Amino acid sequence: MLRRLYDWTLSLSAKPSAPYALAAVSFAESSFFPVPPDVMLVPMMLARPDRAWFYAAICTVASVVGGLLGYLIGAVLYESLGTWLFQLYGLTEGAESFRHSYAEYGHWIILLKGLTPIPYKLVTITSGFAEYNLFWFVVLSILTRGARFFAVAVLMSRFGPSIKGIIDRHFNLVAAGAVIVIVGGFVAFRYLF
Repeated sequence: MLRRLYDWTLSLSAKPSAPYALAAVSFAESSFFPVPPDVMLVPMMLARPDRAWFYAAICTVASVVGGLLGYLIGAVLYESLGTWLFQLYGLTEGAESFRHSYAEYGHWIILLKGLTPIPYKLVTITSGFAEYNLFWFVVLSILTRGARFFAVAVLMSRFGPSIKGIIDRHFNLVAAGAVIVIVGGFVAFRYLF
């Protein structure tokens, strides 16, 4: 099933709707969707390395805009929707500790967590709930999400054919590793904060 999704994503990159689909996933991932945009971004960059920078820009902008929705969920809807999302992921206890650490480390939390496998939606919702400064939230989100997606663009631009060969030969191992990283991000958030 994952192999078909990978092949489908590679073929999607040739379609005019590909950037819109990538933007939608990037937007959703920053506010409520559990799957990171990398599952689309990497195959699309492998299929079209000439558009890697364009795809990274789309992910950055859509992720920051989606982050604003996550911030709004935390600021206005935390007691209903925000709590439900955190409960869905089993992270309610970690959210409270994470929220309290904003008083002292807000800038660093946003910068560091935006680069890690810890789901960014947890950062965006908690930022709103903790009433973190919106201006700094946007600036730091642009920096951290941009760094994350453009780092992928650099890797795909320089090593794309080699990476594609590794993925093609060892797809099941790579897919398992991706799942471990995604699940590990949720687990890290739950137990570290």
